[in-house]
Amino acid sequence: MCTKGAFPHRSACSLPLTCVYTYIVCVPVLWGSVPWGMKLHCVSLWLLGTILMLCSVDNHGLRRCLISTDMHHIEESFQEIKRAIQAKDTFPNVTILSTLETLQIIKPLDVCCVTKNLLAFYVDRVFKDHQEPNPKILRKISSIANSFLYMQKTLRQCQEQRQCHCRQEATNVTRVIHDNYDQLEVPSAAVKSLGELDIFLAWIAKNNEVTSSA
Repeated sequence: MCTKGAFPHRSACSLPLTCVYTYIVCVPVLWGSVPWGMKLHCVSLWLLGTILMLCSVDNHGLRRCLISTDMHHIEESFQEIKRAIQAKDTFPNVTILSTLETLQIIKPLDVCCVTKNLLAFYVDRVFKDHQEPNPKILRKISSIANSFLYMQKTLRQCQEQRQCHCRQEATNVTRVIHDNYDQLEVPSAAVKSLGELDIFLAWIAKNNEVTSSA
């Protein structure tokens, strides 16, 4: 716990927000009578308080945008049909997701936006474009699609509350995926994207776990 006049040796974003209110009161009413040294000290503490507040808001927004869906259940559903889907892939040397190393270096601030964009990619394009004749596989795909719709709803609420920011880096990642998809015929692109769905699921699980522990 912070006490008046103390300065804990921790990173700014890890400090508890209660410290801010302890330091802000150091600014006196008769500001002109305060020595310059104390003025600089109080200004520094005020800036620290501002940083703490911004960090708290940012981390709070990330926590509220976490996906609460059972990812393990979705991954199990996909594993049951993965082999059958990938057997239909006529372009084994082409990829849509797996060469995107940028997915692995997405910053925490962009996780929400990239997740939202890729969910839309699968819901609006892949699932709709794929024509599945096998009823068992179709049921599994429909189950995954419903889970994606639920996740979209969660992230849409975050976006409405301005907690899911889309920076240029996140937009660029999405554009590359759509460009890769457009290079193939629609049926082949849909099969290819379904076959690589485990890459996206693993990325969602990893980044939500990392974000929640931040």
